[in-house]
Amino acid sequence: MKYFQIKIFTIILFITSGYSTYAQYTETINSNRPGASQGAFSVGTGVIQIEAGGYYGNDDHSLLRTSTDILGADYSLRYGLFFEALEISLIGSFEDETKFIRIGANEVEFKTRNFKTNTLGAKYLIFDPSRTIRPDKPNLYSWKANQKFKWKTLIPAVSLYAGANFSQADNPFLYEGEKSITPKIALITQNNWPGSWVLVMNLILDKITEEFPSYTGIVTLTHAFTPKFAGFLEYQGIVSDFYADDIARTGVAYLLTDDLQFDISGLINFKNTPDRWQLAAGVSYRLDLHKKEEYLDDSYEGDRRRKRTEKRENIEPEIDDQK
Repeated sequence: MKYFQIKIFTIILFITSGYSTYAQYTETINSNRPGASQGAFSVGTGVIQIEAGGYYGNDDHSLLRTSTDILGADYSLRYGLFFEALEISLIGSFEDETKFIRIGANEVEFKTRNFKTNTLGAKYLIFDPSRTIRPDKPNLYSWKANQKFKWKTLIPAVSLYAGANFSQADNPFLYEGEKSITPKIALITQNNWPGSWVLVMNLILDKITEEFPSYTGIVTLTHAFTPKFAGFLEYQGIVSDFYADDIARTGVAYLLTDDLQFDISGLINFKNTPDRWQLAAGVSYRLDLHKKEEYLDDSYEGDRRRKRTEKRENIEPEIDDQK
């Protein structure tokens, strides 16, 4: 599975490397919560976005005979910098773990409390199909032709992410010999389909310079039932000699205002070393300082109309000066 993920990563990177770069600023908040994946699009220049929440769960390891109660908080600070396509972020989590180890008839308790993850990184949108690929014109003579499946809808927006995990050298969540600073890279794709369906996929290579690198694939399917209420299903596969797992998540999000979203979610896994479950709730808030005028029509034809408008606006002042 590890080699399959690397192969897919290479193929998609090769296919998309020659395309132009665009981005998309949205009128409502664009949050990565409550799933674990990142969307392909940035928040937009001048936008400061905070996404945070708390979670509670348990890991029960049948072989080690341990039960761990987990109370934690995760957070993300996102900022659109320099270009519409560029976003920098700080993504992390803090956990308080209470582990109970069964030794004979006795149970010993151990507590661990520290930052579990902290990653400073940047994401850049390298391809947006809605701004590059010419849409099909409607067939005025055939309803069936207009409704048939179009292969071009499978072409996703694509972003690249690169970051660095950082931690204190004595952090108890680091395995023995792990460096306090390690690299993390990811390929991110996103399909926005009619009917308010969104498919996001992340292929992540984490700590690739260490003894136990991690290869992760995340697939998130989101559907907006109403303009304010949405739900999601997510699968996360982790391959590593240190920790491997298959995790499923589901949850809902509610958009209170254009800049404020609340969410609840849960996860389970599919093994007993450990057997995991978690419940989570969180909030996403956007401070929108975006000043550049954006267009709602991000289609190919819309882009052409904007260029013609900009050209006319540039010519008209010259005519006025000659009068």
